[in-house]
Amino acid sequence: MSIDFCALDLHSAAAAAGWQEEPPLPLGLVKSAGGLFFDAGVTAATLQAAVGQIFFANTYFQELDYAVFIKALYDIGPALPQVFNGELLIRFASAIAPFDALRRTLYKSVKISDGEAEYYFEPVFLGGAEDAPAATLDFDEFVADLWCKGICFGILPAAVKAAIASGAAERIVVARRLEATPGQDAAIVEVSLDIHRNDAPLELANGRFNLLCFKNRFPQVKRKVSLLRKVARTAGLPGCELSGLLVKPAAPQDIDLSAMAGPGTAIEHQRDGEFLVAQQDGFLSVDAKTSQISINAKIVSRDGVSGRTTGNLQLTGAYEEFGEVQEMRVVEGGDITIHGDVFGQVNSRGGDIILDSNVMGGGAFNAGGNIKVKGRASGAVLQSVCGEVLVQWADNCVISGTRVVIEQAFNCEIIADEVVIKVAKGCAVAGRKIEIDSAGPRKQSEMLVHPLLPDTARFEQKIAELNAKADALAQSVQKGRHNIERITGAPEVGNYMTLATKVRKLEVVLTPEQLPQFQKMALQVGPSLKALGQLVLNVKEMELARTQMIELAQQVAREKRESAGQACCIVRLICGETLVRSMKFDPDGGAVYHFSPREIKRKLRGTSSGAGTIFSGSSGTLEWFFDAAQP
Repeated sequence: MSIDFCALDLHSAAAAAGWQEEPPLPLGLVKSAGGLFFDAGVTAATLQAAVGQIFFANTYFQELDYAVFIKALYDIGPALPQVFNGELLIRFASAIAPFDALRRTLYKSVKISDGEAEYYFEPVFLGGAEDAPAATLDFDEFVADLWCKGICFGILPAAVKAAIASGAAERIVVARRLEATPGQDAAIVEVSLDIHRNDAPLELANGRFNLLCFKNRFPQVKRKVSLLRKVARTAGLPGCELSGLLVKPAAPQDIDLSAMAGPGTAIEHQRDGEFLVAQQDGFLSVDAKTSQISINAKIVSRDGVSGRTTGNLQLTGAYEEFGEVQEMRVVEGGDITIHGDVFGQVNSRGGDIILDSNVMGGGAFNAGGNIKVKGRASGAVLQSVCGEVLVQWADNCVISGTRVVIEQAFNCEIIADEVVIKVAKGCAVAGRKIEIDSAGPRKQSEMLVHPLLPDTARFEQKIAELNAKADALAQSVQKGRHNIERITGAPEVGNYMTLATKVRKLEVVLTPEQLPQFQKMALQVGPSLKALGQLVLNVKEMELARTQMIELAQQVAREKRESAGQACCIVRLICGETLVRSMKFDPDGGAVYHFSPREIKRKLRGTSSGAGTIFSGSSGTLEWFFDAAQP
């Protein structure tokens, strides 16, 4: 006679078969005096089938160790001891017990959504009626019931046991899907500081380096220096659905480091991994098409930059040129030195631009450093985003930077945070700090000086708005507190809250006869409690918002003081008609000198509305200071 253990209770099946002993356990389960064990020598699929056979036979495991249970079935979790009394066994429970049909009715359905299972815990009664004997759920039965409902993985034992122990009515998440942990792709990392001369390679958000962005890079390295190291890929960890279906992570990608080895480099397998190593002293360069890294001899150009020799240059390292930069030619790089005359454009992404000779009709732009012209600048544009501009002689130029220092300037437009000029004739100068030894007009060009003052009206308006909002919130908080006192002052609400607090702290234990009365009280004061909770939440949110408004107002006031700074204008000798008038600027609009050449000319030579005249005359001296504390 064959017995289907998936459909019958194991004990009932044994009785039906007329057995005097318990029926044999499914393959993979071992029972002894020490408890119930998994056979570590069988596959996980066999163990899962055995567990399903037990649960679907209206039985369950007593004193179940759920962590060990899950580790044995799905290999997810910490390692397990697999030896018991010298055998490869894993203890996970004490015994198998029948799952009473009447108790199974205590377990309700679960709500599954987006990888989570929710269960509504509430007081339960045998038979379903409230006048029936009260009952308590059991975690071991809970696991068996969820398995039969398709939830074979991810139960949260601590949450379930706490909910059962509390006896409160609440809906909680009882099981959660485990997401797969992605692996780590192989990566190339730089291991030598020698390849960083002036400008580091582009570093991505994940810490890797994108070498394809550097077509011509020539940092100097030494022989036998390791340049790059390959970080091997690492596999991810599998996840698991609530149904027990394993979710494999995506396979990480690999990288071939040997494809990046160009002339002058070689691949070496060292104790710490695979490295790209320099085979000679020289400068490093990267081919953007093939991603190959090469080590070449030092690059020093003596032929100049022109259409006949190099064309436009786009460099990522330092560059030194002994020839001329011709018209319409552009040199882009970092830390650039030109010994010949410059008739074209020199752009730097960082470091200094040093022009040993003249700049005639061309210009220089530096995004992260200084510009120094040792010769004469004529009809040129010299701009530094965050650096100093130093010029010996400048005529008909547009010059801007953090700090501008000029020996002699004629018919120039100059703007910076700080301007220092020995002789200025026919120029338009603007800055927060201006110092000129001698100033005056030149031919048809007037001499204009513009001390820059911050426009603080926006700050003042913002402070007023924030203070008004804070006052309105204070009134709302006061009104909310009055409503809270009105609700909590009601006798029925106060009595219920006092009793509920004692019940929660177990100072009062309700009898089965008192429980319905307590629940009736809860229903009666429920709307008031709900309104009270919402009022308390609203008051807290308004108090927090009011505090934030006050802090924001204080922060804006600090920003106002910081933006004002200390402006000054000093002209030691005025030789001819000179006009000094203030000019407003937006403190949040970036640096005062971040404008195009055309915009700089328009601002400094045009008529500024609302500008205040500080000085107008043809002789004398001027020392003017703006106090940041004044309104």
